Amino acid sequence: MALYIFSDAHLGSNNLKQEQIKLEKIEKLFEIVKADGDRLLILGDLFEFWFEYKNAMPKEHMKILFMLQSLREKGIQIDYVSGNHDFWMDDFFEKQLSISVYRDSFDFKYKKYSIHSTHGDGLAKSDTGYRILKKILRNRLNIWLYRKLPVDWAIPLAKAVAGHSREHTSHRTYDRFEQDYEDYAYERLNDNFDVVAIGHLHKPILKIFENGTYINSGDFIKNFSYVKIDNDEISLKNV
Repeated sequence: MALYIFSDAHLGSNNLKQEQIKLEKIEKLFEIVKADGDRLLILGDLFEFWFEYKNAMPKEHMKILFMLQSLREKGIQIDYVSGNHDFWMDDFFEKQLSISVYRDSFDFKYKKYSIHSTHGDGLAKSDTGYRILKKILRNRLNIWLYRKLPVDWAIPLAKAVAGHSREHTSHRTYDRFEQDYEDYAYERLNDNFDVVAIGHLHKPILKIFENGTYINSGDFIKNFSYVKIDNDEISLKNV
């Protein structure tokens, strides 16, 4: 049995053909998980935008929801650490799918490993603009006000803003943030963790330090990369 980790599919961000490719790749990963896994960790930004209303949700994501439900029916435990594109999750995943949701980070034990996991947005010390924006987006009053918008206005508006933001950051290399992420991981490893797992950078990374392992799950847009952890090894793979 193994733990699988993936992140950053940003479902709903591309054209229909690209979205179908992403879903097919995720489905292949889920088949792998069903074959020899007992736990799945989603490290955020599965969706380009996810916002729950009391009686509505984006209908384009029904297929992935059924796929997740199928995993749960097979007895696979699923944990979800929300990212900067899907932080506004409410209780749907926990109540309807029995998927545990964590807002910023999730610390847990798996087999012989003590693991610290987080999506990673705002970790870079030099990313001060986003750190300010993060506080605004996660403000409870702002979330409450946004929920008052009609659904057919709010979802397209949010997707447009999210897409513009992602397009802007895609032209800005994340290479200058990599050292900040390594430093963060190293500090957490010094806190008696064996593994630090992060997403957000859209770049698969595996670094072995003297005090543990830092691994970045990459993305499910271009790399289609994921993490596998069992008693024998910690590895990065591709679908």
